[in-house]
Amino acid sequence: MTMGALGVVYGDIGTSPLYALKEAAKAAAHGGTLTNDAVLGVASLILWALLLIISLKYALLILRADNRGEGGIVALLALLHARNAQPGTWRAHLLVVGLIGAALLYGDGAITPAISVLSAIEGLKVDAPSLAPAVVPVTVVILIGLFMMQKQGTGFIGRIFGPVMLAWFFVLAALGIHGIVKAPAVLAALSPLYAFDFLIHQDFHVSFAILGAAFLAVTGGEAMYADMGHFGRLPIRLAWFAICLPALVLNYFGQAALLITDPTMIENPFFQLCPDALHYPLVAFSAVATVIASQAIISGVFSLTQQSIQLGFLPRMQIRHTTSDAIGQIYVPLVNWLLAAATLGAVLSFGSSEALAGAYGIAVSLLMAITTLLAALLAIQWGFSPWLVVAVNGFFFVIDLIFFSANSIKLFEGGWFPLMLAGFVAFLMLTWRSGVKLVEAARAKLRQPEEDLIETAVNKCSARLPGTAVFLASAPRGVPLALTQFVKHNHVLHERIVLVTVLIEELPHIADEDRIEVIEIIPGITRVVLHYGFMQNPTIYDGLTLACRQGKLPGIDLSDITYYVGRETIIPREDVPGMWVWRETVFAFLQRNAERSAAFFGVPTKQVVEFGTELEI
Repeated sequence: MTMGALGVVYGDIGTSPLYALKEAAKAAAHGGTLTNDAVLGVASLILWALLLIISLKYALLILRADNRGEGGIVALLALLHARNAQPGTWRAHLLVVGLIGAALLYGDGAITPAISVLSAIEGLKVDAPSLAPAVVPVTVVILIGLFMMQKQGTGFIGRIFGPVMLAWFFVLAALGIHGIVKAPAVLAALSPLYAFDFLIHQDFHVSFAILGAAFLAVTGGEAMYADMGHFGRLPIRLAWFAICLPALVLNYFGQAALLITDPTMIENPFFQLCPDALHYPLVAFSAVATVIASQAIISGVFSLTQQSIQLGFLPRMQIRHTTSDAIGQIYVPLVNWLLAAATLGAVLSFGSSEALAGAYGIAVSLLMAITTLLAALLAIQWGFSPWLVVAVNGFFFVIDLIFFSANSIKLFEGGWFPLMLAGFVAFLMLTWRSGVKLVEAARAKLRQPEEDLIETAVNKCSARLPGTAVFLASAPRGVPLALTQFVKHNHVLHERIVLVTVLIEELPHIADEDRIEVIEIIPGITRVVLHYGFMQNPTIYDGLTLACRQGKLPGIDLSDITYYVGRETIIPREDVPGMWVWRETVFAFLQRNAERSAAFFGVPTKQVVEFGTELEI
């Protein structure tokens, strides 16, 4: 598990040495000559950012805020019970903040592959400046190949992620030691006084620029929390403290030592650390490492999308499971190609890792601040002393805000790009969430109570059809609109009616023994509620199969039943209270293009009948 965590969790932060110290050193030089004090200050700042933000905050504190082993913003929102909060309450406002945090990961997901692969391919220019025009085309080809590969699944590649990244961290450490040996004086930067003293003696705008650039060294650290469910708390901590942190610190100090001996190496100190004969092999290895880092963030975006769909924050999309023997190996075609378009757009628009550095960091720093805030509220909810929580989380929240403020000065240098992407996703999430509530309210007005169904079944049906009919119901009470339409038009009922509702709980996984809830309304009419966790695939056919196997639905042949599914057409209306009409129109578009209920919930295609209903919102 520790080896797996190396490849998936630490791919992003593990490739930060390609560009982080270089950008921080350039900010410290601010157009002039790079001094030894500036180099030591930058190295010390990066070291203590890694220790405070990643080691202390994430590895030791944030990883404690798990939802039955799962981590990430969505898991935090579930723990805080924000999903079903009443409008106007503090939990409802918390949901908005949390969804913005989740949306920021999409902005991060577009920038990470772009800056990582670009920074690796730029190593070609160290020995052959004439190859500079080839950097962007080569990067584009690699990224196109990466996104095209997603539909095949990452099972095989995933198995080699860990060993490759272990070798990568070994190379980082070896290069760092090679540099430190030449200038051991760099070890003085172990003292935090160098970072503090250096920052307070700079102009305000220069200090902020240095902080913003140094923050690039910790981007990717949020993956520790997001991927906790895949590997567990202990393997993630072990991989960090035993392998990643020492290798990263050695490499950053090695680059700093190189700049002390030769400040002119500032254009690419990472590749200059390497002996000339190994430059091109290192470029190739860096490209492989950055592809792994990119794959990790893409897989994370897929996982976040699945969780958001399950909890009702995004419309249903086609989700393909690329392997049957591994949890989390999924492919979301629409998200994949939208992310590809955003990533390739970033590469073509910015053209270099230096330009992209301005776009990178602002989304991650805001996401870290939101995570710290939500974790503090969760700690109070769990009964920790509010004073202790405010002291500890408040300390880290201030650090997060300082880094966010430092990155905010890069807003017009490219920081707008991930924020624009995150804002768009957050808008879609909030619009979809509000629209779903309006649709459910409209359904509730049309939905008959169960007493009417009983009356119809007993006294008003002219005939009972042989066989079993399953009606999908959006709520675990009342009569599904599809059944109301069926009776209205046909004046008959099947001999056996099963009303099926899928409920996604605020837990990552629900055990099979807790999956099925069966309620006998009257003889011949049964309600079945299937409970799934937000990390599970909610399949109705599998749920009914399990119910039959457990003896809760005796006498049903699942190959000989008909599934009746409602398909709703949304009509935005100005005279019906709700959202602004233009937002309702956006919601109607999303709903019209969402994955069909039958397909999403795994209903056998040849056994489905759909009933259409118009709903005004």
